[in-house]
Order: sequence, then C-alpha cells, then structure tokens
Amino acid sequence: MKLSDISLKEIFQAKKRIKAMVRPTPMIPSQALYDVLGKKVILKLENLQETGSFKLRGAANALLSLSDKQRDKGVLAFSTGNHGRAVAWVARQLGIRCVICLSKRVPAYRVAAMEKFGAQVIQKGDSQDDAYEVALKLEKDEELTMISPFDDPFVIAGQGTIGLEIIHHMPDIDTLVVPVSGGGLAAGIAKVMKTIDPSIKVIGVSMECAPAMYHSIKAGKPVEIEEKDSLADALLGGIGLDNQYSYPMVEQYVDTIELVSEKETEQGIVFAWQHHGIMIEGAAAVTLSWLLKKKLTMMGNHIAGILSGGNMDTTLFYNILSKYVRPEKRL
Repeated sequence: MKLSDISLKEIFQAKKRIKAMVRPTPMIPSQALYDVLGKKVILKLENLQETGSFKLRGAANALLSLSDKQRDKGVLAFSTGNHGRAVAWVARQLGIRCVICLSKRVPAYRVAAMEKFGAQVIQKGDSQDDAYEVALKLEKDEELTMISPFDDPFVIAGQGTIGLEIIHHMPDIDTLVVPVSGGGLAAGIAKVMKTIDPSIKVIGVSMECAPAMYHSIKAGKPVEIEEKDSLADALLGGIGLDNQYSYPMVEQYVDTIELVSEKETEQGIVFAWQHHGIMIEGAAAVTLSWLLKKKLTMMGNHIAGILSGGNMDTTLFYNILSKYVRPEKRL
C-alpha cells in the first residue's frame, strides 16, 4: 500500500476487518476538565481495550491483512511494550508464530505480558532502534513478516478507526488532543479529522524527555535521538530514518506537537485517578497533562482527548499517588 492509499475508505475497511477483535471504547465527558477549562472535553478511553491500549487496532488490522504464506511463516515486531503486547495477543488468536524484539529499557511487567500471550521475546540493546536492528536480521534470516509499531499503512489505518468513533459520538468536535510517539496513532486519527473537516485542530502531545517526532518535525526530516527514561515510556523510541508513512502524515495533518514534563505527566496520572477513577499509563496521561496547562487560546470549545493506554506497573502507580494524595482518615 502506498502513502496515498491510506484513505478514509481504507480506514472504514479497517473498521470492518477488526470488528470481531476490537471493541469500540467509551467516550466520557469530563466535568473536572470543564471546571478547569470552561470547555467541553470528552475523553476516549482506549485504556479499556483487551490488551490495555489502542495498539490492538493497528495490530489486528495488520495481521488480518496477511497472506496465507505470511501467516504460515509468522510475524515479528519491535516495540516499547504496548505494540508488542497487541501483536502477541492477535497472533495467539490467529495461531500465528510471534517474535517480539525489545530493548533492555522495556520494563519487566511489559515483557511478562507479551510472554503471557505466547510471544518469543528477545531483549537486546538500550533503545528501540537497537531492537529494530535485531528485528531486521530476524526478518531476513527467518522470513518473518515485520509488523511496524507505527510506520505501516495497515497499522495507521487501524488506529484511524478511533477517529471514526470520535466523529460518530462527537460530530461537533473542533479540537483533538492525542499522544505522539512514532506517529501511527496521531497520523490515523488526524487523517480522519482533516478529511472530514480541515478546520478541526489536531494537537499532538509528547514528553520533554526524548520526543523523537517533535525533533524530527522541527528538523524537517526524521532524526535520531538518544532515549532516556520517562514515565511515558510507551512514547519512547525513534521514528526510523527511513520513515515512509507516519512522519509525512503527522507533518501534513497534525497542527502542532506540544511537550509536557515528567512532573506534569505525574499530575495527569493522578488527575485521571482522582476525578475519573481510572489508572492510565504515562503515555496516556500526557493528554491530560497538556490540557491542565490551560493553553486556552490553542483550543476550541469542543475537545476530544485520547487516553491511549492503561498498562502501568501498579507499584509505580501507587508511589506516584502517594506523592499527591493524602490517605483519608477513617472513623
């Protein structure tokens, strides 16, 4: 598939293709954010997918589009966690061999989730780019089909189905806030938004710590950056110097990429728990973190925010909560 083929039609086809594996996720109004911003905000809860993140959509669309020969050989992926988890889950449903390449930076709880779904996990190197190099060698040596976490037209179309659900639920949307890493999520949803109404503003959000797409857009081409530890660990990783799909789509359809600090990411995690009773990971919290910065002139009056995933180590989660939330005294 060519870049020009990632059309609204292809995204509708993806919606039909993945229907049996992917649930439409709830959209909930946030009274707490209305109280802060004075604007209507609807949150899209992709943390409620079967594998805990939006990545299931793209993985399902990509694997369900494989030929019989590709299924027989098997698939592999490189990942910072959620993509690998999604590919492993779909591969198990379809009876396909699955290999996931990770860097040593990926937390143990994410590794365990992939192994639980039957994937063969290989951990090497200190970055997603290192894991990618390992995956490239396996792709050649074992003739496995690579499922990219973001730079794949079927993956992007799968993520774009979120945009269809948002428009159906919220036809008056004028602002979308979406986490950005390799850009597959932002590219797919922004394609839907801008095709239906070019005036809809798409605001991407990433972490200050090693935001690869942000620096690539600034440079006017994909660039390499050094990975660093972050609460938003699912947003880590490069976008690939040979990026063919997600980078040009983000460049074309996303109006701006904003950054949030580690402390602001913590505050987004706490806000989601205190006001909505949900545990989200740092990569999802950046949406709330940016909204809480109250940059009102950048927003319209009808805002949708993507909460992209909820796969977070529970010990880390409670440690963050303990910094901001005092235990209630009981009588």
